[in-house]
Amino acid sequence: MSEHKNKVRLDFSGRVIQVAGYLFIALFALSCLIPFIMMLAASFENERTLALEGYYLWPRDFSLDAYKAIFGPGSEILGSFVLTLILTAIGTSLGLFLTALTGYALQRPDFRCRNAVSLYLYITTLFSGGLVAFYLLITRYLGLKNSYLAILLPPLMSSWNIIMMKNFIKNSIPHTVSEAAEIDGASPFVTFIRVILPMSKPALATIGLFIGLGYWNEWYNAMLFLDSSMKYRPMQLILYNLINQASYLKNSLAAQNIPAQEMPLETVKMATAVISTIPIIMAYPMVQKYFVSGITVGSVKG
Repeated sequence: MSEHKNKVRLDFSGRVIQVAGYLFIALFALSCLIPFIMMLAASFENERTLALEGYYLWPRDFSLDAYKAIFGPGSEILGSFVLTLILTAIGTSLGLFLTALTGYALQRPDFRCRNAVSLYLYITTLFSGGLVAFYLLITRYLGLKNSYLAILLPPLMSSWNIIMMKNFIKNSIPHTVSEAAEIDGASPFVTFIRVILPMSKPALATIGLFIGLGYWNEWYNAMLFLDSSMKYRPMQLILYNLINQASYLKNSLAAQNIPAQEMPLETVKMATAVISTIPIIMAYPMVQKYFVSGITVGSVKG
């Protein structure tokens, strides 16, 4: 017997509200998209045309000068882009693994100290040691001044992410699953790798996206712990310097022997912003199918 889904029929006022909602969302999405389109068009614009005529939705005098400057030999921007990719890949992979492992341990009933550790993690979400203590810890006690570890280690594990992961495993994966695997001879770590992780894809996708965004957008720690003696620094710090210091851009392009009057300063800013945005835009479709269910990570079942 075929089953027919019941469809709710809207009256006239309901349809008006629905259409108005769709229009509002469409206009809001368009208002977010237009600035990116203008930035993309400006990155392909001739520097002189952009200075004289301003920004448009399409390039009027198409030019690849900005991208040639970025991807040219000895470009600091290209090196910073590669560095950011490496830091994001390593930090996201390692941070996601440690977060999932900690969350799994904290929800196991046979872990006696789970409540005390959970309380400690929760307290750290309410109180902070402050910037001075953090700076002294990284530079004086850990000795990570001018080290990429100063960028990699601080965001590696977040108490909030650990709590979300713990609640997801506790509410979505019965402990009997782990017990069954251990009865079959699997150790707790093998159970975590072969049973828990495959069943935690929504949580892993959501938390992994948060961790990846944090690493990709990192600039504050880099500004604190990496000085100008470092040849390559994270991409967002480079973009911050490009926007705020025209002289920094001139110095970064001087290695390519580009005359000062021919340096595409404004278009390079736009091209750098485009390059720093595209990887994140490409990451969203990869986790979208898990993100809808994973966004409710840690919710309590009724």
